[in-house]
Amino acid sequence: MYKITTIPGDGIGKEVLSSTKTILDTINIQFDYDDQKAGKECYKKQGTNLPLETIKSCEKTDATLFGAVTSIKEQSSAIVSLRKKLNLHMNLRPIKSPYNKDIDFIIIRENTEGLYSQLEKITDDGAIATRKITKKASENIINDAFKYAITTNRKKVTAVHKANVLKITDGLFKDIFYKESLQYPEIIANDFYVDATAMYLITQPQEFDIIVTTNLFGDILSDEAGGLIGSLGLIPSANVGYENMLFEPVHGSAPDISGKQIANPTAMILSASLMLEFLDENKEAENIKQAVYETISENKHLTPDLKGTATTNEMTNAIIKKL
Repeated sequence: MYKITTIPGDGIGKEVLSSTKTILDTINIQFDYDDQKAGKECYKKQGTNLPLETIKSCEKTDATLFGAVTSIKEQSSAIVSLRKKLNLHMNLRPIKSPYNKDIDFIIIRENTEGLYSQLEKITDDGAIATRKITKKASENIINDAFKYAITTNRKKVTAVHKANVLKITDGLFKDIFYKESLQYPEIIANDFYVDATAMYLITQPQEFDIIVTTNLFGDILSDEAGGLIGSLGLIPSANVGYENMLFEPVHGSAPDISGKQIANPTAMILSASLMLEFLDENKEAENIKQAVYETISENKHLTPDLKGTATTNEMTNAIIKKL
């Protein structure tokens, strides 16, 4: 039995996490859930959007399933803060199209620094944000990308940066990439500027296998990839450290559709599949993925973001029938 922290959060986070727990309850693995709080609603009730009890639960359980939270101006982002507190240095986002077999790549981004270091200050003439890139964090994420390529039988790792302008920070990232790539001669190593990559994702997405990049660039490119494959509701993610793991959909809390039962549960369900993969429960992880993609391919029980009319529960039940 696995002990899993669950954090529904705000908005549709509650709906898609509920669907995902229903899916997990149908497979041949037992889970003990520890339900915790975070986000805007939590702040209104407890005065904090990330209680200490939530952090402690994430630290002691086998993994965390995180729905989505609404950002508030009063406090730092709950999910960004949680990633940092748990030292979840790797963010992994599989981009797989259910409609085009040639679109199947992974974006791996450094998860703890870059422009998301939250090092900001007010100045006399405006504000300044510090972009932090360290040797250690760059080495860690780059080696993670190459090792994941080997584990998943992928052939190429592409570094994405802007070293022609950010000569010191991204220059460091690029130099470390090629230095570390020498340890993996069986894997092709190449690099692109981030603006060129944004174009190539649209014009030649089949050329990518694994992309490794810094925090902000990875966040932007993965949202672009959501448009490429049809919806952010199709993209899961893993946040992985050396001691803790957290899995979440790429999409946000979408308060405009919250409570309407039209949220696409796919990204959250596939995030649970990723969790099973990292727990070495590969058979059940693959079964869930196949059930999801078969359901989408049938085109009968799809939520409105996929041009369908199904509710969240109807799509969930269709996936369960495939399982």
